Amino acid sequence: MPTLYLTEDYALVRREGEDYLLVQIPEKQGKNGAVLSPARKERIPLVKIDEVVVLGEVTLTASAVHLLLERDIEITYLSHFGQFKGRLSPPFSKNAVLRLAQYRAHQDMVKRCELVRRFVIGKLMNQRTMLQRYQRRQSDAQMKQVIEQMSTLLHQLAALSLDRTPVPQRLASGDNRIAGTPLEVILGMEGAGSAAYFTCFGKLLSDPRQWPFPGRVKRPPTDAVNALLSFGYSLLTNKVASAVQLVGFDHFVGYLHSSFYGRPSLALDLVEEFRPIIVDSVVLNMLNNRMLTPEDFVVELGAYRLKQEKRQVFFTKFEERLNEEVQHPLFGYKTTYRRCIELQARLLAKHLTGEIEAYPPLRIR
Repeated sequence: MPTLYLTEDYALVRREGEDYLLVQIPEKQGKNGAVLSPARKERIPLVKIDEVVVLGEVTLTASAVHLLLERDIEITYLSHFGQFKGRLSPPFSKNAVLRLAQYRAHQDMVKRCELVRRFVIGKLMNQRTMLQRYQRRQSDAQMKQVIEQMSTLLHQLAALSLDRTPVPQRLASGDNRIAGTPLEVILGMEGAGSAAYFTCFGKLLSDPRQWPFPGRVKRPPTDAVNALLSFGYSLLTNKVASAVQLVGFDHFVGYLHSSFYGRPSLALDLVEEFRPIIVDSVVLNMLNNRMLTPEDFVVELGAYRLKQEKRQVFFTKFEERLNEEVQHPLFGYKTTYRRCIELQARLLAKHLTGEIEAYPPLRIR
C-alpha cells in the first residue's frame, strides 16, 4: 500500500536502521481490565510506502521523522474526524519559474476565471456522469430533471464571457474581491450544480432507509453518509496536495478557492474533478455492498464518525480506487487514478508556463 495509515491510539513509531519503521502498538484493555488485544510490533519497509497519514494520538520519534523526510516521504496529520491538521514535507521544489507563472495567473482575472471555469466544468460533468449511470439502470423523473439542469449549467458555463475585469481591490489575505466579476457567476453556477447533484445522491444508495441522506452537510457531518464523504474528501485533498507539491506549485495559491492564510487552495481546486469519481464512488460501493452498518459509526455532539476499527476498511477501498486503471481520455493509454492526479497537476503546470493552450479537466464517461 503506497500510503501508511497510522490509526492506533498511543502507538509509537521508531526508526529501525536505514530502511524500516518499527510501529509499537500498546495493549488494549476493556473497562473491566480484560485484554481486548495484545501489544504488538510491526516492521514497515520504507520501499513500500510513499506517504504517511497519522490519525489521532500517534507518536513519531524525531529519528523516524528525519528518515521519512530524507526519503521524500510526506507526513500528514489528521484529526479523528479526518480533518486536516498539518503536513511535514521534504524540501520545497526549486521550480521558481512555475510558481511565478502561477502567481501571475492568479493576478490576471481573465486567466483565473478561465481556469476556474475548467475546474468547475470537470466537476459538474463527472457528477452528471454519476447520475447518468444510475438513470440508465433505473429511470427516475427527479434524476432526469437534475441531469438536464446540470447540462444547462454546463452550457451556460461554456458560453460565459470572461472579459468583464474590474480593477482588483487588494484584500489583507492577498486575494482580490470577486463581487461583480465572472468569477462570482462561476462560483454561483458551481454551487447550484453541486446542490442539484446532492439532492439526488441519496437515490444512488441501494438502501436509503438504512442510510438516510438529507443533503450535503459538512461541519459537522450529521449522518453516516456525510461523515464518509467528508472523511474521503480529506484523504483525497492530501493526495492532491502531495501531487501539487511534487510538480513544484505553491499549493497555498489557488484560483477557484480563495488564497486564505494556510489553506491548500490549489489542491482544493484540483480535488473538485476527482471528488465524484474517487470518493463518491468509494462511499457508494461500500454502502451498497454492505461493507458497513449503522453500528460502525459513533456520534459525538451530533457529529458522526466512523469507528476506528472500520477505518482500515475505508482506507483499503480508497487505495484500491486510486490504484484502479482507467483509459486516460486525453493520452489514450491506461493508467491509475493515482497517476491521473499527478498528470492533472502537470497539465496545469504546462498550461501556466505556456506549453499547452488550455487546461483540460479529467472527465469520465
